[in-house]
Amino acid sequence: MTEAKPSLKRTLIGKVVSDKRAKTVTVLIERRVKHPIYDKIMMRSSKYHAHDENGEYKLGDVIEITESRPLSKTKNWVATRLVQKAAVV
Repeated sequence: MTEAKPSLKRTLIGKVVSDKRAKTVTVLIERRVKHPIYDKIMMRSSKYHAHDENGEYKLGDVIEITESRPLSKTKNWVATRLVQKAAVV
């Protein structure tokens, strides 16, 4: 029997902050880090461009992105699944 190997690619979960580009979404990833001197918990954020082939993810959705080969100058991630749909305002 062959067992499925665990993926070595990183996965992150974040919020879609822009879906204006064709086949691309911008995802904001927030993480909590402790300040080295003051020991205060701070929020740090990073934005990643992720490939969205069918344009299925919209502004405000929480999605999972997976690391991939470089797809363009700034795109190294692929949107893999919808975690939470955006709330209707």
